[in-house]
Amino acid sequence: MSKKSKVEEMEGELNDSQIAENPELNDATSETTPEEELSVEDQLREELAKEKDKFLRLFAEFENFKKRTSKERMDLFKTAGQEVMVSLLPILDDFDRALKELSKSEDKEMFKGVELINNKFRETLKAKGLEQIEVGEGDVFDAEVHDAITQIPAPNKKLKGKIIDVVEKGFKLGERIIRHPKVVVGN
Repeated sequence: MSKKSKVEEMEGELNDSQIAENPELNDATSETTPEEELSVEDQLREELAKEKDKFLRLFAEFENFKKRTSKERMDLFKTAGQEVMVSLLPILDDFDRALKELSKSEDKEMFKGVELINNKFRETLKAKGLEQIEVGEGDVFDAEVHDAITQIPAPNKKLKGKIIDVVEKGFKLGERIIRHPKVVVGN
């Protein structure tokens, strides 16, 4: 072997041992394709993570949409007959006035007949979700529930800010108030 080839062989061995000991030199002296492959791999991982995030957000948005539309449909079914119920409320008021006047008359059989019809009518409406809002004299006035049509001086101090008289009954359909009770408040 010539001196040149022995020197080259020793330098090659020296370089190999340095590369094995120092991985940083290995990256610097090796070809750039593994780095490119890692960067491509990293890019693909990032794209996959972005797509997964996008999919999860879209899925969550769709689930919220389903819940919202389901709730809206249920509310629509509950209040579908609201217009009909509101138009029947004056008839209920008329029944109450008729029963009040018939109770004063001598004809008890007519009173019982009208009372039966009234009870059947009320039970039918109750089965469809109509409820009367219970309001009595002496109850605390609540502006969210009651509709104050007038204020009068309270007959005593206990009735200040409270309901003195109920002029018109209020009704709810499910949880929604369809007619607020009209009341007189003491001041």
